Amino acid sequence: MAEKLTLNLKELSKRTEGLASGHRACAGCPFPAIIKMILGAADDPVVVANATGCMEVVTTIFPYTAWPVPWIHNAFENAAATISGVESAYKALLRKGKIPGNKKIKFIAFGGDGGTYDIGLQSLSGAIERGHNFLYVLYDNEGYMNTGIQRSSATPFAAHTTTSPAGKVIPGKTQHRKDLTEIVAAHNLPYAAQASPSHWNDLIRKVRKALSVEGPTFISIISPCVPGWGYPEHMSIELAKLAVETKFWPLYEVENGYYKINYKPRNPLPVIEFLKPQARFKHILNRPDLIEEIQRFVDERWERLLWLEQRKPEENK
Repeated sequence: MAEKLTLNLKELSKRTEGLASGHRACAGCPFPAIIKMILGAADDPVVVANATGCMEVVTTIFPYTAWPVPWIHNAFENAAATISGVESAYKALLRKGKIPGNKKIKFIAFGGDGGTYDIGLQSLSGAIERGHNFLYVLYDNEGYMNTGIQRSSATPFAAHTTTSPAGKVIPGKTQHRKDLTEIVAAHNLPYAAQASPSHWNDLIRKVRKALSVEGPTFISIISPCVPGWGYPEHMSIELAKLAVETKFWPLYEVENGYYKINYKPRNPLPVIEFLKPQARFKHILNRPDLIEEIQRFVDERWERLLWLEQRKPEENK
């Protein structure tokens, strides 16, 4: 168990683990900061498995790497399977006494939309069901950004992508995004959560909690994409914050089946405030019917979360 679940900025700044400079992420991309926070939050040594995607491509262009920790690249669809195999090998070595002093090692898998929402879902589901001890981190940029900004099941309704182009026939993607955090929570794992780089202290606490828990854990982190969403590169953290303040991206956690909303906007903003800065939604700004549909979906999901939160553990009643 971690000594404490929170770190202040001074404590965090003294932790040296983090993505090295010189990576080739797009200017303004928030995921390098997300990785730094996650690695900085860990008390024990970590081993990372990384699915094919933006994060893998820009951090490990041969012969260089920006990762200061043991790191494994695997195919698009099997980060969870890979990290569960490494975790199993670690347990076998512990049983045989081949790891000195019962050295604690934590295991983290990173994946994007395709590696998690879509073709990687079977791998993630299987690893969780088997009960392996690892943290899976989804950096959610709501599309296949690495391969040309195609739509994924994480892409929101009405968003323009190269495979759901907005035009006279269709107004962008015609389906609402899949709620992957809820799908993962339905596996009855010990801990699942949503976080945002705009609320760093909440993110750090969730990572430390996830790493302190025995068994599979999961954190979905919104990660705005400059070229995929179409906004000025200085706005990434502001957009992540707008996603939270409009309730488009609720900050909540599910611990042993019980829900807790970690942040409730005092004066929630309409979802249009999140949509306006993004070029992928510019075609709907004169379509109040489509904006109303997105707002309806956001409000409906929020009300469901409020309802789920009312079911408290016995000891908290």
